[in-house]
Amino acid sequence: MKDERFSIRGRLRSFYYAAIGIKQFFRQEHNARIHLAAAIVAGLLAWRLKVSRGEAIALVIVIGLVWVTEMLNTCIEKAMDMITREHHPQVKIIKDLAAGAVLIAAITAVIVGSFIFIPKFL
Repeated sequence: MKDERFSIRGRLRSFYYAAIGIKQFFRQEHNARIHLAAAIVAGLLAWRLKVSRGEAIALVIVIGLVWVTEMLNTCIEKAMDMITREHHPQVKIIKDLAAGAVLIAAITAVIVGSFIFIPKFL
């Protein structure tokens, strides 16, 4: 393992690479754009309905959770595709589990959003 010294330039470069990854994520992944549209709608609703600070924090957390799980799912899928393009039962399980994590995060976000928004419409 290489012993690297701390440098501001190195840290800035890591942010640059992360930004490239995020840009590629939204450019290449269809589900990322769906999640982005949902986040924008939730944000606009939150602003329009003047949600509380705590409600806004909850929305930010669950939106972030969905994006993080979707990004990790994408990483897992791409890594599995590098290992084999052929059908393999274990690879299918791995990909299905990663997709399931995204689904759980999205359902959690919908539930939290429902707790916040439904009472404001009633």
